[in-house]
Amino acid sequence: MATPTAIVAYLALFASVAAIFLFANLVIGRLTRPNLPSEEKLEVYECGEPVIGSSFVQFDLRFYVVALLFIIFDVEIAFFFPWATVFGKSVQLTSPHMPIVATEHGDPAGPLVLSSAATRRLQELGVTNPELPAVEANAEQGLTANETVQDTARKIALTSFADIAVFFAVLLVGFAYVWKRGDLDWVRTVSSQQGEVVPRAPPLSDEPPARTPGSILSLPPSP
Repeated sequence: MATPTAIVAYLALFASVAAIFLFANLVIGRLTRPNLPSEEKLEVYECGEPVIGSSFVQFDLRFYVVALLFIIFDVEIAFFFPWATVFGKSVQLTSPHMPIVATEHGDPAGPLVLSSAATRRLQELGVTNPELPAVEANAEQGLTANETVQDTARKIALTSFADIAVFFAVLLVGFAYVWKRGDLDWVRTVSSQQGEVVPRAPPLSDEPPARTPGSILSLPPSP
């Protein structure tokens, strides 16, 4: 497996190549593209229509509130990935189809060692030098080496499941809090007005409006 230093080096190399590629394209475009400014080309483009009014418009604060809540709960999804890795590898080790014990160099008469698949899973879980449990420790617990590894992996899986359950419960508490406050409502009402029935306006009449003296409606039609 790659060391943490190698991983950081790979990320730095990837970021450097991306920055150089972007900068090179901007420079090439600056030197090769034509430059013919005109009054029409310098106008603000708004869906092919002439701009009406100022572009400095004050947006509703509710847009920012919804975006902020989305970011808060969306970033938490990133914490599920390391948990899913640990939980998945642990569950794989508990599977009866996962070979745990193998003989060294494939010799049936050789000593028992961890299989390559089990060794790889344990290394992915952070165990630097995974080894097969000692025979004496297995005999004290009444378990074989295979069962000892599976029992340890099962404990890791249960522990990780309990951790993510607590983490998810905290997220639900925060979600219930913002829901109770009404931050998820697009149109918020005052607490004293909640549940109040708003009377509807009377239907419009088909009769023409009455002409009052002196109003513009009472003027005679122009010839």
